Amino acid sequence: MTTIKLHNSKTRKKEVFEPIDANNVRMYVCGPTVYDRAHIGNARPVVVFDVLNRLLRHVYGEDHVTYVRNFTDVDDKINARAAESGRSIAEITGETTQWFLDDMAALGARDPDKMPRATQYIPQMVEMIEKLIADGYAYAKDGHVLFRVRAYKDYGALSGRSVDDMIAGARVEVAPYKEDPMDFVLWKPSSEDLPGWDSPWGRGRPGWHIECSAMSYELLGASFDIHGGGNDLMFPHHENEVAQSCCAHPEGEFARYWLHNEMLQVEGKKMSKSLGNFFTVRDLLDQGFPGEVIRFVFLSTHYRKPMDWTEKKAAEAERKLRHWMDVTVDLMPTSPESFVPDQKLIDALADDLNTHLALQYLGALHSQPQKLLDHARFLGFLSEESRDEHRNEYLSSSFGSGDNAELAETARKLDSIRKKAMETKDFSEVDRIKAALINAGVEVRMSRAGVELLPASGFDATKLEGLL
Repeated sequence: MTTIKLHNSKTRKKEVFEPIDANNVRMYVCGPTVYDRAHIGNARPVVVFDVLNRLLRHVYGEDHVTYVRNFTDVDDKINARAAESGRSIAEITGETTQWFLDDMAALGARDPDKMPRATQYIPQMVEMIEKLIADGYAYAKDGHVLFRVRAYKDYGALSGRSVDDMIAGARVEVAPYKEDPMDFVLWKPSSEDLPGWDSPWGRGRPGWHIECSAMSYELLGASFDIHGGGNDLMFPHHENEVAQSCCAHPEGEFARYWLHNEMLQVEGKKMSKSLGNFFTVRDLLDQGFPGEVIRFVFLSTHYRKPMDWTEKKAAEAERKLRHWMDVTVDLMPTSPESFVPDQKLIDALADDLNTHLALQYLGALHSQPQKLLDHARFLGFLSEESRDEHRNEYLSSSFGSGDNAELAETARKLDSIRKKAMETKDFSEVDRIKAALINAGVEVRMSRAGVELLPASGFDATKLEGLL
């Protein structure tokens, strides 16, 4: 079996991945807060962990991996958006959740096995909070429930910080209901105009951190294999998840391996609305950047390095993908059940998701179109939708003459035959077809860009019947 090595943020080193149960490999990734379109930084972890999901399913089996990614659909940002727009919270979260799924699908990301919404797990959150209070790790005051950070001796281990250093270097909320400035909210009261649920501490809503702890426990158990997300979530979100989960369920170890992707820049600068370089995924799609181009740019940089989105990189990615589609335009993909990816590609991915090396491997397959098609699809490229779109462009712009669809189709097939002949060095079939076309009154033009067929004087379409 392939040995997978992943950089574990918890230990700060690359480790051999050993699942708790090879028949049920479990991964949880923090998902979006659904109040607006996902920006391109939000999309990077989706693409990164989509690749890891594909790798795990190849190594352990399609039915032996459980991938969970949540939606946060109760949050102050959502409340604010509802107040300013006059729309209901349910309407906003329903719409933006579907936007997110549609935009991520455009990037070639598969849906996770489970996509829980925070509002579906309020009872489980309340139950976990009650246990934390009963065991002395949390306390209720003035309608709030807070976690006692200093009660958990390992707090700060994930992010590598001490509690005292955090207090000295951070802006923490000073509130009369807090015993300690570092204590964080598990539950907070809701006014009548805000979403709220009945609880032992009054009508209220959960804090952000408790959501993922409750959902991951319900869906994956007290111990699971991988927890992922952007490195901006390491503190405080992931640190707080570890604390409350390990205290609520000391029989488990929460997540064994932590993976964090680096942040995204635009043209060498931090993405910011004030700089005018803030883009959502939908912005780029609407500007004409194909989803697979965005995916290619993302995967060209290792997930643990800052990624710089530039138009130059996008143009180069589009050029490469167009070439891949050109050389595979006539081919049918091998069925997923029959396809076995080359070990060289798997080894690249198994080495802490070296997607840059994996893309280089794909690029070297341009002279083997069938292998290129199958391996590209394994990495989330050359979908049937994108190939159909490209094929339509290919027929209308690269081949044929004007509206002559029959010549365009003949040109496309001849170009495919010619490319195969370039591999085998046997051009006898190409020569036969070319001679027949000339006999039918067709001018044949061949170049590195493709084949063009133009009707000349004496063109007789009946002589093309049965030619191919």
